[in-house]
Amino acid sequence: MLDHLVYATPDLVGTVAALERRLGVRPAEGGRHLGLGTRNYLLGLGGRRYLEIIGPDPEQPGPDGPRWFLIDELAGPRLVSWCVRPADLDATVAEARRQGHDPGEPRAMSRRTADGDLLEWRLTMPSRDPLTPFLIDWGTTVHPADRDLPEVPLRSLSGRHPEPGRARALLRALGAELEVERGDAPALVARLAGDVVLS
Repeated sequence: MLDHLVYATPDLVGTVAALERRLGVRPAEGGRHLGLGTRNYLLGLGGRRYLEIIGPDPEQPGPDGPRWFLIDELAGPRLVSWCVRPADLDATVAEARRQGHDPGEPRAMSRRTADGDLLEWRLTMPSRDPLTPFLIDWGTTVHPADRDLPEVPLRSLSGRHPEPGRARALLRALGAELEVERGDAPALVARLAGDVVLS
C-alpha cells in the first residue's frame, strides 16, 4: 500500500513556494531529520498517503555523508522515490530476500514535528532507482496523513523504465504494485488534482 511519495529538492523553500503556486495550497511544515541535514514539508494525497517535500536544512551542520534521496546531486526538484507500507515489514523484507531482492535491514528513525511531537518509525533504505520503493512501519506513531494536512488528491502514480520487466520483478518481490511502461530512464510520474504532474 502506498504510504508516501518523495519529492526531493536542493532548494526546499523555493520548491515549497512553487508548489503552493501550482497547487493552491501551502504544504505543512513537517520537521527536521537531525544528523541527516534535511527537513521536510508535507501534503496529504487522500487517505493515509502524503507527499513529502524534502531538502537541505540550512539550520543544521552538513551531514557526515551524502544526504538521502540524492539531494546533493539534484539540479532541481524531482520525484525521486516512493514508500510502501506493508502489513508486516519484517515478513515483507524476508519474502523479498527469498525472491532475490534484499531491501536492506529496517532502520529505526524519528523526528519532531513542528509542534514538538515525536514521530518514530522503521524503514528500509531508499534505492537510487525511483521505481523501487522503500518500506516503512509507523508502529504506534500517529501517521503523518492523520495530522490534518492540507490535501491535494493523488489521481495516479506510474513509472517508466528502460527494462520494465526487471522493474516489475522487483516490485513483485516487494509486494508493491505500479504501472510501468518503457522509457529512456527510470522515472516516477504522479498526477495530482488540478492536472498537476510531478516527475
